[in-house]
Amino acid sequence: MESLYDDLLTEEQIMFRDAVRGFAERNLAAKALERAHEPGFPFDVAQMMAEQGLLGITMPEEDGGQGGSLMDAILAIETVSAICPRSADVIQAGNFGPIRTFVEYATEDQKARYLAPLLAGKATISVGMSEPEAGSAVTDLQTTATPDGNGFRVNGTKVFSSHSADSNLFLIYLRYGPGVDGIGSVLIERGQDGFTLGKPSRYVGGDDWCQLYFENVRVEPENVLLGEGGFKKQIAAFNIERLGNSARALAFGRHAFNIARDHALIREQFGRPLAEFQGIQWKFAEVAARMEAAQLMLYRVAGRASHTLPSAYDTALVKYLCNEAGFLAANEAMQVLGGLGYTHESLVEYCWRRARGWQIAGGSLEVMKNRIAEGVFGRRFSQRPPKPKA
Repeated sequence: MESLYDDLLTEEQIMFRDAVRGFAERNLAAKALERAHEPGFPFDVAQMMAEQGLLGITMPEEDGGQGGSLMDAILAIETVSAICPRSADVIQAGNFGPIRTFVEYATEDQKARYLAPLLAGKATISVGMSEPEAGSAVTDLQTTATPDGNGFRVNGTKVFSSHSADSNLFLIYLRYGPGVDGIGSVLIERGQDGFTLGKPSRYVGGDDWCQLYFENVRVEPENVLLGEGGFKKQIAAFNIERLGNSARALAFGRHAFNIARDHALIREQFGRPLAEFQGIQWKFAEVAARMEAAQLMLYRVAGRASHTLPSAYDTALVKYLCNEAGFLAANEAMQVLGGLGYTHESLVEYCWRRARGWQIAGGSLEVMKNRIAEGVFGRRFSQRPPKPKA
């Protein structure tokens, strides 16, 4: 893979990638299979990665980050995934999603109170976006912030919040008023009065989430992240999250692909290695073509995003291509390995489960196709039924 893409990277990025690989091989490789099936967020790995400067890669140095580029974060998540897929969860949590939104919009006081343990790998932050009646239609969210003196009272519920079972800080999307312009966000801590977590439930990928319940939870003004009108800022930052999702999906597919390739070279049936059967060859050829095309698009958009936020069209293209290629690779790898492929004795089944989940998480492939079509036609297409004529 690297020989195809090294000319797209700077010398510093190649050195960084190689350093990350060395760290992962020394510290993560030996227990990669075991880690894939361990419950809970791997705080031990997070603290090791923090010591290596792998959390907050793209964040400003004055905030405790590394001052690197988005491409640096993409390289880190790919490289760790190639050696210990589960440990890539830490790269995602420490560089993408709610922590990135937090750093982008938090006040200096908020950063002083919350950021240090997040970047030290001692805590995680979870985002509350989806609701029972607001998934892809996120602007239908019903969790509310009602004025209460100089602060607010929050009521509502959230579902599918990654790492919520282990997080102690929650970035909650909610409604201050009607319409899209009425949406913003607040910060709520685990243990606050009126805030409860439901029984943990498990995604197909193996990580846990809890339903979040808010009943008259008091939010002080200093814990408002974005007030009314903040939704468009938040959703623009969400495009970066989709690039992290894309990089992991493709990297996990490639991990499974490499296991299956090695297996096909040594596993014999009917007196011949599997790799000598044309049907097997064509599987690998199709997967390789799809992965390389997706990889090029990912690097192209991530490289451009070092200078400006990527567009919804660009990130939708990347997520669609990488999610499709990653799952195809893992699915065909499972087929090549046969019975071994869907047991816990191989990381292929783990990569398969995670790659399938990312076709939904962060925006389903159907939503991505909607965004791509809007870019093609240069106009928005509402999925809502037309309003009745007066």
